[in-house]
Amino acid sequence: MAVDQEAYYRGIRMVPYDLLKELALAFAGITAAVIVLAALLSSPDIPSVTIETWSQHDAVDFVTTATSELAGQSASAQYGPPYTDGSGATQTWGPIAPELWAGVHLPINPPQDFVLGPLGHAATGNAQVAEALKTWSAADAQQQQTWLTNYLKALAKATDQQGQVVTANGDYGPLPTLMNGLLAIARTGGLDGLLQDTSHFYATDFTRPLLFLGDSGYLADQANQQHLQGSQWGVMNETGSYPGQAWLWLYTMWYQIPPFNSAANADLLVALTMGFLTVVLALVPFIPGLRDIPRWVPIHRLIWRR
Repeated sequence: MAVDQEAYYRGIRMVPYDLLKELALAFAGITAAVIVLAALLSSPDIPSVTIETWSQHDAVDFVTTATSELAGQSASAQYGPPYTDGSGATQTWGPIAPELWAGVHLPINPPQDFVLGPLGHAATGNAQVAEALKTWSAADAQQQQTWLTNYLKALAKATDQQGQVVTANGDYGPLPTLMNGLLAIARTGGLDGLLQDTSHFYATDFTRPLLFLGDSGYLADQANQQHLQGSQWGVMNETGSYPGQAWLWLYTMWYQIPPFNSAANADLLVALTMGFLTVVLALVPFIPGLRDIPRWVPIHRLIWRR
């Protein structure tokens, strides 16, 4: 038998409901909350750190870092897999050595990639740089090391004078010409592009520029100002100090407590610890005792009630 809508719902308690009104109020409330929270908790819009800005703001640190790259004394040069054959950052725990297992699969040569290669491009239109490169290449390894040692010592008291890094007189060979030539390239932004040079169509490999920047004192200073150092629990996408990637607090927490905060292989230990905890979390439904905690401590009933 046909029943109209009024008869069908007769006896059912109902209240007026305006969906459009509710959506409008919800939208207004969310908009207000976003504006207030953005004003209170927003991050400063700080430009990205590039080799160009680094060389313009701290030329002495740039030249010092570049010289250490040429000398093979930088962190990148001694890092180890996956970049070099060094062992500066290689971490093991007993037989567990994932870096050694993976080996060198992103090879870099800091002296050539960061210094001599870019200078080779600059030498095309710069006779002084071209001559300095010839002098450097003609010298034996011992002579090169002597120049590098003397120059690195002199850079501790160097100054930036009108775009040139000036040191006290000494036996530096062609290094002042080479490093000031590299500095000139960097200040124009050319070195950022040269270090991204790739055989692929899209130049999206930032490995070399990031490693070069990572060896600098300038980047460490910027990280410290933005509270991004490891001792400051700094791991975030935002350039400011709040709110950051809150989901990483558990990972960074381990670096602040013993034995991780003093272990030479802390990175590996933390990674193994988080891996173990992740497996335990996945297996909670199958582990006697752990799976019963919600029944013994029924906190869920505070919000999940019939």
